[in-house]
Amino acid sequence: MTSSEVLPATADEAYRSGREAVHEEVVESLGTVRVLPVDPEADLDVLHGWVTAERARFWGMAGFTGQQVLDTYRLIDSLDTHHAYLAVLDGEPAALFQTYEPTADRVGECYDVLPGDIGVHLLIGPARDGVNREGYSSGLLGAFAAYVLGTLDRPRVVAEPDARNERAIARLTRQGFVLGEVVVLPEIDLPEVYLPEKKAQLAFLNRDPAVRGDRPTD
Repeated sequence: MTSSEVLPATADEAYRSGREAVHEEVVESLGTVRVLPVDPEADLDVLHGWVTAERARFWGMAGFTGQQVLDTYRLIDSLDTHHAYLAVLDGEPAALFQTYEPTADRVGECYDVLPGDIGVHLLIGPARDGVNREGYSSGLLGAFAAYVLGTLDRPRVVAEPDARNERAIARLTRQGFVLGEVVVLPEIDLPEVYLPEKKAQLAFLNRDPAVRGDRPTD
């Protein structure tokens, strides 16, 4: 399972009902979104195809082999502080979502972490033909936000996209995130993981509607 080709998700019935979801909701105009914990082996073809695509250049895994992607998500799966999820829309993978504890991540060195903060990374997969793209990204991000702020009962979400990733930053602000400082995340060079220095735009979403405002549409 080291191919860079994404297998049709319809070939895997596990995406439809066979794997237990941590969150499920019906998103108006899109369909049913199920949030599934990533299975590094079973999801490798989808993950590798997404994270190495040119459109995912800010994800930081361009040029990774299938084995490198597998090792990365096996490492994440082994941690208590970092987690990876797939958003599955009507039975087909639609987005990759990762959460982490800021105090266990380099971003925690760059801002004042509040109790209950949770960090997130989001990669929207390519929308399949026939899907209504209006509200597509905001619907998926909204489902993740409902999981993090509701099911996990976290008061605040922090995101730190690459400062050059204007598309991701615009998506977050449309969703109700408030932009913070531009910071430089330090390089991490460990035997099990290497992350280069990164100039990032901090963004925050508070659970309290009085703080974050109504959730806008895409």
